[in-house]
Amino acid sequence: MFKKILIANRGEIAVRIIRACREMGIATVAVYSEADRDALHVQLADEAVCIGPAPSKDSYLNIQNIISATVLTGSEAIHPGFGFLSENSKFAKMCRECNITFIGPDAESIELMGNKAKAREIMKEAGVPVIPGTEGALKSEEAAHEMAEIIGYPVMIKAAAGGGGRGIRIVYSRDELSRAYNTAKTEAQACFGDDTLYMEKFIDKPHHIEFQILGDKYGNIIHLGERECSIQRRNQKVLEEAPSAFLTPELRVKMGEAAVKAARKVGYHNAGTIEFLVDSSHNFYFMEMNTRVQVEHPITELVTGIDIVKQQIRIAAGEALNIKQEDIKLRGHAIECRINAEDPSKEFRPSPGKIIGLNLPGGPGVRVDCAVYQSYSIPPHYDSMIAKLIVHSEDRNSAIARMKRALGELLIEGVVTNIEFQYEILCDDRFVKGEYDTSFLKDKLVKSE
Repeated sequence: MFKKILIANRGEIAVRIIRACREMGIATVAVYSEADRDALHVQLADEAVCIGPAPSKDSYLNIQNIISATVLTGSEAIHPGFGFLSENSKFAKMCRECNITFIGPDAESIELMGNKAKAREIMKEAGVPVIPGTEGALKSEEAAHEMAEIIGYPVMIKAAAGGGGRGIRIVYSRDELSRAYNTAKTEAQACFGDDTLYMEKFIDKPHHIEFQILGDKYGNIIHLGERECSIQRRNQKVLEEAPSAFLTPELRVKMGEAAVKAARKVGYHNAGTIEFLVDSSHNFYFMEMNTRVQVEHPITELVTGIDIVKQQIRIAAGEALNIKQEDIKLRGHAIECRINAEDPSKEFRPSPGKIIGLNLPGGPGVRVDCAVYQSYSIPPHYDSMIAKLIVHSEDRNSAIARMKRALGELLIEGVVTNIEFQYEILCDDRFVKGEYDTSFLKDKLVKSE
């Protein structure tokens, strides 16, 4: 087992990893930008190294500085968390070349599944259902028009190297296609340095369901059930729950088997997520694979009793999975609300600033993963998520009631947050009945205007 791990991230996920390491008796090294000098992860780690100025490109995306900090501190491994360098195959490859263990899959798996167009081809070969669309990348605007006529409108144009909801355009008619193609191409180049696009049939009002998988380096792969991620705004998840109220037991088995098959096809090891779209008739289609730990991993941990971050570390250290598929039993229901420093009344504009009052909820079945504290100043340079509020209870109705109670106890003063917005979601009849899909928030926001 590792003696020291460097966490190449910030915020609540860095704190989460530090806590797991401490329970495993592993020393930790935090890296931080100049803007994060007073951050909680810096205070909790055994050591801390400044890796550059506030902008991410100069710090948390600065591969050379992170590798240097790892060598300087004698760390044996790097945990990348999510975002930043977590799905950067070049970074994973450099770690290997420097004899540093990357706590995640190998560079080849990241590269294969990171290109969404290539991933589609691989999944088709594996027999995993995929959404009708291009076999490879779109070669031109003319090719986009031809493909759209073949698969039928509406279609979705997507960045092959995309993620985080960027580089995506939904096109409902031929007249919209040229503009959508060119704006998606420009956005993809700006966000990912790669303007390659592909096209899929747009599945209207689907459920976004993802399956958590774990695989070791010896070919053992299991899934830990699903998460319902359909509460989204502009393709960004807002609230997640596990298990999904929409899936039947039979569909859960079929999708779980497909997720394992997908991971096995690319020789995957460590934690990962297979994401599917499920239409109203319960047909499911592979969407993408995330080759890292997910923001919403806590709800899976609560319904399975398995610590996913510790499993990541054990797998990276060369240990075999000591869990079999038949050991996985989903117990109760869990919900996660992402708490963001943003103003829902002003187009969800980020709200950085100093926290002058803070009360975190507690009691039975309540977990808070956060990186803020009293008098902490939220910097303006990074993602607006400052905490995750997670609850677990014996069934979905009691989990909703518990989350409402926990949100009522959560107090963050000095900055504007989305706490009330999350509470409104929980009170909505469609959500309470479990009768919602990815159109839920869009419809809700339109009605409230």
